[in-house]
This record gives sequence, C-alpha cells and structure tokens, in this order.
Amino acid sequence: MQSTRTFKDRLFLVIKGLAMGAANKVPGVSGGVVAFVAGFYEEFIYSLQKVNKTAFKLLFNGRYKSFFHYINGRFLGLLFLGMVVSYFSVSKLLDYFLVHSELYVWSLFFGMIIGSIYYINKDFNDWNYQTILSLVIGITLGIAISFLDPAKENDNLFFVFFCGIISVSGMTLPGFSGSFILILLGNYVLLLVDSVNALSDTFYEIIVGDFSVFKNPERIRMLKVLVVFTLGSVVGLVTFSHMLSYILKHYKSITIASIIGFIVGSLGVVWPWKKTIYRMADNGGFIYDSTGKKVVLNYERFIPDLHSETYLAIVYIVVGIAIVLGLEWYGKKTRKVNV
Repeated sequence: MQSTRTFKDRLFLVIKGLAMGAANKVPGVSGGVVAFVAGFYEEFIYSLQKVNKTAFKLLFNGRYKSFFHYINGRFLGLLFLGMVVSYFSVSKLLDYFLVHSELYVWSLFFGMIIGSIYYINKDFNDWNYQTILSLVIGITLGIAISFLDPAKENDNLFFVFFCGIISVSGMTLPGFSGSFILILLGNYVLLLVDSVNALSDTFYEIIVGDFSVFKNPERIRMLKVLVVFTLGSVVGLVTFSHMLSYILKHYKSITIASIIGFIVGSLGVVWPWKKTIYRMADNGGFIYDSTGKKVVLNYERFIPDLHSETYLAIVYIVVGIAIVLGLEWYGKKTRKVNV
C-alpha cells in the first residue's frame, strides 16, 4: 500500500482527513462512509491492521524508520493530521451553528445520511432471507435506539475510556455513527465539544502568556477527560480494525445489510424538525450541567408546516445528499486515475 505521493496527493489526503474527522463528530454520520466514497477505505483498514506485535517490536527496538514504513505512517500521519485539525475547528463551528441555525444544521446532516444510505445500498445485490432479516433487525434496532432517552453525562474516567473505544467505531465501520452512540451514552457534548474546546482554549491562553489554566480545576478536569478519551479512541481504533477484518471476511453481506437497516432506522435521531425537551427541576426551573448548559432530556419530533424556513431546510437536505454524491464521484475519479 505504501506508494510515492505527490504534493497534491498529500494535500488531498489531509482534506480527506478533515472530512472524515468532521463526519465523526456529526451524530448519525459515519466517518467510515467518507473513507468509502472517497476511495481510501481499504488502505485505511490495511494500515490500521499493521499496528500489531511486529510494529511494536520495531518501535521498541528503536527501528523507527522501519516502524513508520511498516504501518504506512505517511498515509496515517497525513490523514490523522486532517482529523485533528477538523476536531478543533468543527467543534467550535458546531457550537455556533447549533445555537444559531439548528434546523439547517440537522437538515444538512439528514441529507448526508440519506446520501450515505444510497451509496452503501447501490452496489449491494446479495439479498436473501438472511440479509433481509438482518436488514429488518437493523431497522428495528435503529428505530428503538433513536427513541431512547439520552443517559446523563458521566465523567468517570473508566466510562470515558469506554466511550473513546465506542466513538471511533464509525471510522472503521461505515454507517455506524460513534457520535450517535455517544449521545445515547450522555457524553457527546462532554467529549466531542466541551473537552475539545477546553484544549483549544488552553493552547490559545498559553500562547498569549496566560497560565491561569493550571490553577483552574474545571479546566484540568476537562483536559484529563480528553486525555483518557483519546487513549480509549486509539485502543478502539486498532481493535475495531482487526475485528472488522474478521467480520467482513466471514459475514460481509449480513454485516452490510445490518448497517443499511441500522442507518435507515436511526434517521429519526437527526430528523431536522424537533423541539428540544430540557430536564426540569422540581421548582420548574432548568437544570444546568457543570459547564452552565441546560441539560437535554430528549427531542420531540414533529411534521413541519410549509413555509419559507421549511423550504430552505429542504434545500439543505438536498445539499447534504449532493455532498455525499460528490464524494462518491470524486472517489470513482480517483480510483480510475490510480488504476
């Protein structure tokens, strides 16, 4: 898989990492789908599988160049660079747009998921009683999960480590959204927004000479949470890549049918037209979390009236579909060039 890449190839690989990182932060959207449609999924899984005993032997023996080459380090390095940049930038953007343009953000996400369903389903022709049953089970499970009440936020470090393992599932398993599962576990805002923002704010403050962060217990807590979450993500990324290889090798059709069903069933999670239901105190007031934000209990979905805002939301849904189809077109073009 290791090959010579031009500057343009390396630049586009970073951009692909940006897209993959952004997708992983979107509830209901899978970064693995980005890898699939952009044409680098197989190389991504292959490279992750190389993080094994042989790789660690090379690393511990000081053979760093051999280690870097063995794990396809240039490819992974550029891809993860894009993901890291995306995580810091997208978390700020999500904060802003979910407050000021929530309907249109969810409309865009909704369209992207519809496009993902089309992409995964269009080349799948192995329909039989097993795959149809898997599809039905996936749809049922997706619908059931989408209507569950999110759990309360939990910053226990062991639980945070487990969340890290779960969160990267969408990177290796196309269609399975790790961030969606984090919502159900109650830790989406804590781990993918607040902790990431805390690190970026810390970097900025240190750069401008403000070291008060080291005396801020809340900031220190958030940084500890982010470190443990990152460690869990690394463990999950390597583990899932090996598990996925086995599952796809022995149960590929059943797995893909289940994924299609799960995505279809979970569309309700990102249904654009919904009213936020907040957790209320006994005295009728709002309950706030440790960061001062209102605690969300659930979402009340409804059918919208036809007016200008609804029409614009539909436009964003179409744009979301177009983004995924554009990635598919680009992936096909890239594969033809590389043949």
